[in-house]
Amino acid sequence: MPIADNAARRVHDLLTATSAICPNTVALIDHTGNKHSWAGLTDMVDAAVDVLQQHGVRAGDRVLLVFENCPSVVALLYAASRLDAIAVVVNSRITPVELNRLIPHCDPSLVVFSVDVSEPARQHATLMNATLLTGPFGEVAIAARSGSATEPVYQQPQDQVAVLLYTSGTTGAPKAAMLTHQNLISGAYASAKLRGSTQGDVCYVTLPLSHIFGLVTLFAMTSCRATIRLEPRFDVARLFEALNDDVTIFPAVPQMHAQLFQYARERNIPNYTRGLLRYVSSGAAPLDPAWKHEAEQFYGVALQNGYGLTETAAGCCATQNAIGDSDISVGVPMGECRLKLDYQATGATPDSGIGEILVKGPQVMKGYYRDPQQTATAFHSDGWFRTGDLGRFDEHGSLHIAGRSKELIIRSGFNVYPVEIEAALTTHPDVVLAAVAGRTVQGNEEVLAFVQVRQNCDISEATLKAHVSEQLAPYKRPSRVIITDKLPAAATGKILKASLIDHFATELAGATA
Repeated sequence: MPIADNAARRVHDLLTATSAICPNTVALIDHTGNKHSWAGLTDMVDAAVDVLQQHGVRAGDRVLLVFENCPSVVALLYAASRLDAIAVVVNSRITPVELNRLIPHCDPSLVVFSVDVSEPARQHATLMNATLLTGPFGEVAIAARSGSATEPVYQQPQDQVAVLLYTSGTTGAPKAAMLTHQNLISGAYASAKLRGSTQGDVCYVTLPLSHIFGLVTLFAMTSCRATIRLEPRFDVARLFEALNDDVTIFPAVPQMHAQLFQYARERNIPNYTRGLLRYVSSGAAPLDPAWKHEAEQFYGVALQNGYGLTETAAGCCATQNAIGDSDISVGVPMGECRLKLDYQATGATPDSGIGEILVKGPQVMKGYYRDPQQTATAFHSDGWFRTGDLGRFDEHGSLHIAGRSKELIIRSGFNVYPVEIEAALTTHPDVVLAAVAGRTVQGNEEVLAFVQVRQNCDISEATLKAHVSEQLAPYKRPSRVIITDKLPAAATGKILKASLIDHFATELAGATA
């Protein structure tokens, strides 16, 4: 079980406590198969602290980590915590355009790239003239920046920011959630307890640590001394091998599960038979009843569902169902989380019991970095966080998600914000207006773009896809771009996003350009 609640005041305390209890137990298994003990991971953190200090990192500085999952980023996350610096975690698969928008916003004193596992990180490092450096944690590249101002440092874990996670704005105005040490520790404890995680468990982590789901899973497994199989990218063959080796806990998004089922079918393997797996979850996307049944038939254990946001340090609630349970809710509140519904909010339908989901508890973020206006808007007057999502409670007190008032699209486990794609599309001189919506497909959501172009122009879907590919990470790029001379709009001129898919149903049914 996790170390005692409230025992940790900084996220690195989780590692310190675990390393003291079982220094020689395996902490990490990296993508090469190398095993690193908790004592060995602590040595990596010591070395990372030295590197950060040698490059002038101070308490209150931001350290931007551009990476894919690897031991070096784990060491750097804990090292930043040791120095009371703020880690800004970004997936290296973003484009240079996106990265260049984030840097002025978070104003890091240091940018570190995980070049040993990520070719995109190496490319970013080259563009920034970063210096290669090798240590016990692996190979990284470092670019120092001058003139960065420090943020205030607080002793209380609920006040001190540990991590900045961007929730949107790599194309538009940046918006980064300030997650405190208390937020992340509370999320870690709740996650570990939910899964019943203990020393001896092996958790497969291919979820990016730049996403709150993966990040909190890392801290949760550290808190309960479980081993972490850390993968830089999802690879279905490696997943299948790991499940048949030692994995006992598998948190994932639906697309990962779906690819695994297909991989097994192609090899005439009807189901998983190793028998070690005891906890499987699917998050970051809606759960279909038939698909849930298929998953449970394959794994032989219950498939759990959940709900959370970056701003709430991942899990707000989760299920603890038995196998075969038809429940497709996202469960009941986790840990110290509290939920209620606002029936006066935009999109609410009180007669149907649907309202905006509000959250309160120690895992709710401090606010948005350098954006007091957005922070004020995000919180209700009595301190409840407005999720922007709509939901209802059933007779058992379980939450059901009814929709997203913020129009968030979740594609392959990554958050995709329509405003980012719209902004990228409208940088093309022939595009007058752009609107983006998500559409559910099996086990995932796809991004659909609708653009109004200037009169008498000759532009193709392929041209616009190529245009945005230079500005957007692959998971943000639209599956289809529908070109029109007029988008459906209200009398006010506001685009009627809710009607886009139906309005252009014929075009969407046609072949991709």
